[in-house]
Parts: sequence; structure tokens; C-alpha cells
Amino acid sequence: MEPPMEPSGGEQEPGAVRLLDLPWEDVLLPHVLNRVPLRQLLRLQRVSRAFRALVQLHLAGLRRFDAAQVGPQIPRAALTRLLRDAEALQELALAPCHEWLSDEDLVPVLSTPSGPSSLNVCIGCSYPSRRVLGALAEGCPRLQRLSLAHCDWVDGLALRGLADRCHVLEELDLTACRQLKDEAIVYLAQRRGAGLRSLSLAVNANVGDAAVQELARNCPQPEPLDLTGCLRVGSDGVRTLAEYCPALRSLRVRHCHHVAEPSLSRLRKRGVDIDVEPPLHQALVLLQDMAGFAPFV
Repeated sequence: MEPPMEPSGGEQEPGAVRLLDLPWEDVLLPHVLNRVPLRQLLRLQRVSRAFRALVQLHLAGLRRFDAAQVGPQIPRAALTRLLRDAEALQELALAPCHEWLSDEDLVPVLSTPSGPSSLNVCIGCSYPSRRVLGALAEGCPRLQRLSLAHCDWVDGLALRGLADRCHVLEELDLTACRQLKDEAIVYLAQRRGAGLRSLSLAVNANVGDAAVQELARNCPQPEPLDLTGCLRVGSDGVRTLAEYCPALRSLRVRHCHHVAEPSLSRLRKRGVDIDVEPPLHQALVLLQDMAGFAPFV
């Protein structure tokens, strides 16, 4: 058992001012703790009860937490305590914790009445389940940005619940959510398409033209759209995007082998950034690689 500690750091010389004697809310929180790395703050709260109270007060006003600031080695108990204390949390990024993150860690945070408006659950996270998205949909109606990249547990039913309840969703990353099929994306487009401004469906082999065409008809505002590696997407889907999405600024279709250049040319003329070069440019680059020069460039 640790010996009791002085609440503000022990004895001091006459006339000296201790750190904790400074006004907390007027000086320490805005001008000192805001400049201390989060990893150091977590250590600081172990110094004494007074420092722990100070750090907890700081965490209560924390609006953004990125686990990369403390690294994947953060103990589960410390993360749980930190998230519990951060009552004003608006942006939450937990990707570095993907190896051990579970429903029990996330659901209490997402179920609070003032849940985060931006959430990056993780990259490659296989432990949480559909229950997490249920808590997210119920507890975070103001959610605007959500990344579920490489979360293999995301299926059509989970995405439907999200589409039904998150009415202001603007940015959604579903990269490599391999259980998703056209039907789930069609439902998402019909329910939330009007507000979506950024969407990634990359590396989803079950997503095809039917989903892309429904997105085009219901999502007029997407600026970046990532279809990288969607092997079932073809020229029909791209032509529909060109017709219905005037705000499109970036399209990723690398490894979409059924997308032909004629369907992309209309978008190129509009200045849309496309990650696949025109065939003539590809030929010139190949010629330059083989011959050491490109006579037509």
C-alpha cells in the first residue's frame, strides 16, 4: 500500500509557489496541460491525488482523442478510464488499439447521450461485433465521420442500422468490409445518400454496378469516391456517376478491370482526378521505360 501523499506536493519554502497552487481553470488547463503530450498526462496523474484530479479535469474537456498519441501499449484499464473521463469527446480514433479492442471497451463510450461526432474505430479490427454499431447508432445521432476500414465484422444488417439512425453522416470509410454486398450499399444510398460527401468502398469484391448506380442516383454530392479493387464494378456504373454526380472531384478505380476508358473520358473532361492514366499515356510511359525516351511527350 502506498504511503499517503500530500495533496499538492509536500513541503515548500516560505514564499514559494507550487505548480498546483496556480489557478487550475484559468492557468494550468489552458496554458500548461494543453501543451503536455497525452502520454505524459497519463503518467502525471499517478504522482498524487491532486495531480490525478487536475488531469481528470483536463480530460473532461478533451474533445479529440487519437490512440496514436499514446501508442498501442496503453493498458486497457487506462484507456477505459480515459474514455470514461472524457465527457466532451467529439473525435475518437482507436486504430492503434485494434489488436485488443472489444465490445466491452467501446459500447459504454458510444452509448453516452453526447457521443462523438467523428469516430475512427480501427484498422484491421476483428474483435468488436455488430453490437458496437448498434450502440453507435443509438448513442451518436450527431455522427458525421466514421471509418470502419478493414473491420471484417461489418455486415449488411449492421450498416442498415447505421443508415437508419445517423441522419447527418457525411463521410464513411468501408474499405475492405468484405461482408458488404450490393443490397447493403443500395440501402445506404437510399437512406443517407443525399448527405454523403465522401465514401470509400475500396477492396470490396462483392460491390458492383448496381450499388454504384444507386449511389450515383441518390448521392449527388460525393467529392471523393474510392472504388479501388471493386472487381465487379464496370463501365456502366462509371457512366452513371458521370451523369448524376456533378460534384465528383476524385474517383479511384485502380484494379477495376471492367472499367473502360470511354466511360472515364467524360469525367476526365470535367477535371475529375482519376487514379488510372489514359491508355495513350500508359503506352508512352512504357515506351520511355523500354527505350529510355518518349518521343511524343
